[in-house]
Amino acid sequence: MFKQLIEKLQHSTYITLETTPPHSARFKPVIDTIEALELDKLVDGFSTTDNPLAKLKYNALFASQLLQNRFNKPVLATMSMRDRNRIALQSDLLGANEANVRAILALTGDPAKISDQTDAKGVFEGDSSLLLNIITALNSGSDIMGKNFKEAPETIYPFAVINSHARNPKSLQKKMLKKIENGAVGIITQPVYDLDNAKLLVDLMKNANAQSSSEKQTTLILGLFPITKLRTAKFLDAHVPGIHVPEYLLKALEDAADISAEEEYRVGFEMSKKLFTEIKAFHPKIHLMTANQFQIAKDILS
Repeated sequence: MFKQLIEKLQHSTYITLETTPPHSARFKPVIDTIEALELDKLVDGFSTTDNPLAKLKYNALFASQLLQNRFNKPVLATMSMRDRNRIALQSDLLGANEANVRAILALTGDPAKISDQTDAKGVFEGDSSLLLNIITALNSGSDIMGKNFKEAPETIYPFAVINSHARNPKSLQKKMLKKIENGAVGIITQPVYDLDNAKLLVDLMKNANAQSSSEKQTTLILGLFPITKLRTAKFLDAHVPGIHVPEYLLKALEDAADISAEEEYRVGFEMSKKLFTEIKAFHPKIHLMTANQFQIAKDILS
């Protein structure tokens, strides 16, 4: 399952769909919606988020196992450095390994101070590089301290994330290089909203791979988050670091919103669909994020 996913990532069309577990004791309704829309037939795999914005959600590792069991497709389980020290990280990875949850998206995580859990404290024993290093150790058959396991884990496939925009693009290239050197097989960008931005990121990734001492090439995966509301576009552009929404997109949504909510949605969706089609033709390695608005995902992918 995972070898096939990596093969597609490196040599073919690769599309994954993000899922966000709910603030609930049940993840099954999310899976049922995906199945009803037959989204599993339109993607190569899924991902599960790990308490994004430090808000309490259903566990990403368990959600990944349930998704894999239902659809027999690989899932990237997100793990955040915010909530675990190195003991817990390694323990979770070992347990997930036997459950065949073996694709891990390493994140540093959003700050605990914005959590809905009052007085929650962030662990942050290290950034996502520590988790990538832990995975490298586990893949060699030992823990992070070099102690060999009685039974070694199956291969774990580490993924990482990167901003899609920076005032100095070379800073993104340096971050890409660091994640390559730390063993990431794929690097997923924050959402891109412009084909030129996507082309720049691909060029930066080529340069980073060329600079790397690693024998293996790391693949860039372009993140896409369809925007159908002006309010969402303005929020992402103004308040989410590493994301830039072009002025022409904001203007088009603003003009459409002046007409009606329906026109606003139509214009936003059509621009999002067009960008998806353009990027798929240029660099068909895409991670689609819709905040569990799975009908939008179906309409984009169909």
